[in-house]
Amino acid sequence: MSAVQRAKTWEISDSENESDEVKPSSCVILDQDTSVNESNTSPSSRSCSARAEDGADGVKISSKRRRRTREEVQEELDTRKAARDKRREEKEKLKEKKLQEQQRRKEAAERLNLLKPENFIKSLTAHIHAVLLRDAGCDVLLRTLDGFQWTNRIENQGLPNSISWTRQALQQTEDEAEHGVIEEDQVLMVISHNEFEDMVMSHKTVTNQSALIGDMHEEAESLLQHLSKYLTRTAGKVVTILVMISHQQRSGSWGEEDFDFYLNQHHLDTEQLLVHLQLYWNVAVHFLFGWQEVTDHVVALTKALSKRPYKALCGDPDLGFCMDGSWSAGVRVDRDGRGLAQVWTRQIQQLNRVSPAMAKAVTSAYPSPSLLLKAYEELPSEEERRRLLADLTVVGGAKERRVGPELAGRIHRLLTSQNPHLLLD
Repeated sequence: MSAVQRAKTWEISDSENESDEVKPSSCVILDQDTSVNESNTSPSSRSCSARAEDGADGVKISSKRRRRTREEVQEELDTRKAARDKRREEKEKLKEKKLQEQQRRKEAAERLNLLKPENFIKSLTAHIHAVLLRDAGCDVLLRTLDGFQWTNRIENQGLPNSISWTRQALQQTEDEAEHGVIEEDQVLMVISHNEFEDMVMSHKTVTNQSALIGDMHEEAESLLQHLSKYLTRTAGKVVTILVMISHQQRSGSWGEEDFDFYLNQHHLDTEQLLVHLQLYWNVAVHFLFGWQEVTDHVVALTKALSKRPYKALCGDPDLGFCMDGSWSAGVRVDRDGRGLAQVWTRQIQQLNRVSPAMAKAVTSAYPSPSLLLKAYEELPSEEERRRLLADLTVVGGAKERRVGPELAGRIHRLLTSQNPHLLLD
């Protein structure tokens, strides 16, 4: 058996650097079968053998690390691929979400565009009862509707002598899925003055007999009975009766006095019918001269129906002026009257074409409406009252101005007129 022997002699080089850098190993690595006597083995030989063993282990460890690195690389590649796939899926989902959002906005914009009056009016259809075609004057209405290119139909169902409207459903709901149309709540009933007299007499007969209108049985049902049954069958409808005066009155041979006499012939009975229609059925009655005025009323109501959905969508306020800003915040009025002057100024400013400077000129000269009314009463003639405020100087601007006779006359009419329907302009 061979043993590990330590060299007894050392060869020392003449150069100190080489002796320091080169340290020859005195250890010899034997086979595994070689047995080493611990008693004959020095500590330096044991350290050499230990370093040799560590070197062998290091080779094994490095080989294992190379195998793990390949596995880790493959795992890392798989992880990166999964991350790329995940990012790709998230990107596709985000892209799909953006497309859906764009589609939703596009549909919302299209719906909003359809609700605009100029487009929504195209979806309205006017349904004209066939009885109205018996009057030759109905051609005025038909020509006007065709001129506006509005859809209209002649039907022989529903309330006699009526004009109603339907529109296409923009959103299919359960109630609208069957037909896809919605009936508007506004209904016009166009009758002649003779038919209106028949309604007055029918109502008078029912009143004298103390019976319900719908329970009356006659050979030919009156329009009042048709109206009663229609309102009972269709809840929520708002009916307006348009009474056309006769051809003699339309031609101009009757004046306002003759028309008043015509109404006063059955004044009490007429008033009773009007009160009954208004209070119990919520039916208004308008007296018009000829088919041209009826046509104007139909056109105005059609345009109003076309504007209603857009106003409801935009949250149109009840007041006609702008609700934003400090102007609509109101004026605080204290118990001592502080703030009334500003209220008086804003009241004048509500008139058309009145600037704050012009309103201030009026309220500075007359700080309250009572003082202005008192000044009107002191003047002898009506012309002087209308021109009372015309010469007031308006402070502000590049050149000197006056209130002028036009605004002075409007303010005079505002404070002195007894007619609630008077137009100030």
